[in-house]
Amino acid sequence: MTFIRIAFFSVIALGMTFTLAFATGEEEKGRALFNDPNFAGGVKACSSCHPNGQGLEKAADKKVFHVMGKTQKNLEEAINACIVYAIQGKAIDAKSVEMKELVAYIKSLKAKNPGS
Repeated sequence: MTFIRIAFFSVIALGMTFTLAFATGEEEKGRALFNDPNFAGGVKACSSCHPNGQGLEKAADKKVFHVMGKTQKNLEEAINACIVYAIQGKAIDAKSVEMKELVAYIKSLKAKNPGS
């Protein structure tokens, strides 16, 4: 019985470690995209307007966004609005790996600035 408990908790701990490592990797890839002036065919990086993610600390909790005078109903739509209107790139698929990475990075900003 003790062996089963140890094995069970070991599997859970291992799974949590891989989940955290994957999430951290996703955030880092999102940060790289955020700082890439060539991302999505744009002419400047997201960080041109939001250095170090400034101004996006509360984005993870928002349900509605207002970008460039238009309303977006989720973070993915807001990201695409910024890509199209601010950095003059092409919108990316809301379900793409790149979008998931950008969302992970933007959501990580809340954890890094909890008082914001």
